[in-house]
Amino acid sequence: MLTCKQQVAVSSDYLDGQLSFRQRLLVRHHLLFCPNCRRFIRQMRLLRGSLQKLPEPPPEDLEQTVERMMREQSR
Repeated sequence: MLTCKQQVAVSSDYLDGQLSFRQRLLVRHHLLFCPNCRRFIRQMRLLRGSLQKLPEPPPEDLEQTVERMMREQSR
């Protein structure tokens, strides 16, 4: 069985689906018996979902692009 420290170390790979079948079984076995690690994985999933919903940062040349578009429209 994995320790909590080992579980945390492979958590990202587990959520990304990058573990071997054997490693996934070890993780799932640990999660069966460890409520703290289950909570950690649940929090990681929520964080990933929230981060994916964040808007992308605006392009660096946004101001120039808007000015160019306004000039083109006024023609």
